[in-house]
Amino acid sequence: MHDAAGRRKIATRIAKLASGAAFLLVILFAAFEAAAADQTIPLRYAQAYSSLRSVFSLPIVIGDREGFFRREGLDFKVVVPIPGGADKMIEALHDDTADVTHVATPFLIRAALAGSDAAAIAAEFNNPIYSLVAKPGINSFTDLKGKLIGLADEAGTITISTRKLLALHGLKPADFRVKIIEGTPARYQCLVRGECDAVPLGQPQDFSAVEKGCRVLGLSTEVVPELLYTVTAARRSWADAHKDALVRYARGLAAAFKFIRDPAKRGAAVKAVVEATDASNAAAEQSLKLFFDPERGVLPKQGEINVTGLARVIDYMGEAGTLKRPLPAAERFVDLRYLAAAGIQ
Repeated sequence: MHDAAGRRKIATRIAKLASGAAFLLVILFAAFEAAAADQTIPLRYAQAYSSLRSVFSLPIVIGDREGFFRREGLDFKVVVPIPGGADKMIEALHDDTADVTHVATPFLIRAALAGSDAAAIAAEFNNPIYSLVAKPGINSFTDLKGKLIGLADEAGTITISTRKLLALHGLKPADFRVKIIEGTPARYQCLVRGECDAVPLGQPQDFSAVEKGCRVLGLSTEVVPELLYTVTAARRSWADAHKDALVRYARGLAAAFKFIRDPAKRGAAVKAVVEATDASNAAAEQSLKLFFDPERGVLPKQGEINVTGLARVIDYMGEAGTLKRPLPAAERFVDLRYLAAAGIQ
């Protein structure tokens, strides 16, 4: 009898001790999480809505979704500036909307020459493959004479490469009409609604258009073999004061590129493209196969900046008349310190 009562008292004491220990663990865990949160570095990344809904968001989507930025101790947030066209991305750095931004290199160059202290600190896409896609019934470049082509900003590499492609196939500027439409998703809608006769499209929208009966007439890579298309940019003044954040970002971005390039992770990359663009699974798979099977140098290996590719962009802008000669050196628009500190370049 006394033994039973004693055992109950001991069991009660053990239960109380266990309960207290569990409570203490909860408190310690909460304190640890709070301390970790205090040490997390906030980083606001600006991206235009049209880019966010395209394959060009893939490195950032993977870096965020797979926890690569979080692993580097970043509280990473994507912000979409309003209004948020391609030419507004550098403005987002100056009005404190964002700390870093996705930007196509011609817009970075134009902003820097106008007085911005923004510079590329990592590469996102090197040489994109833009398809010139025509609506049903248009089967050749010759069929585009007198037709309406939806182009992007005249200063950008999309339009420069498309005009070069048209010229290669015998079409002069006077042979077709032009409507300026920013963003692959908007140009895609113009095409499938029948309002545009042809448009340049990135992936996976070009494959989606083909699924709807459209025809690919040619590829930008026929005339533009190598360039630096989109980068992450930051103001030099901000970057100088936040070197640690940018080095961590560079490491997280490098991990995202390795993930995307890993054949074992192809399914996850396809899923990310589908969710970002609303494309079919088949179109997303075809897009990544186009990039990597065989390797076409569309994406950097780790976010390294191809300065030669940037110099080619400057040359093309000079040819198009959007930059005056003498042309500036490519090195003026990059800051490689953060890639170097991350062991990437």
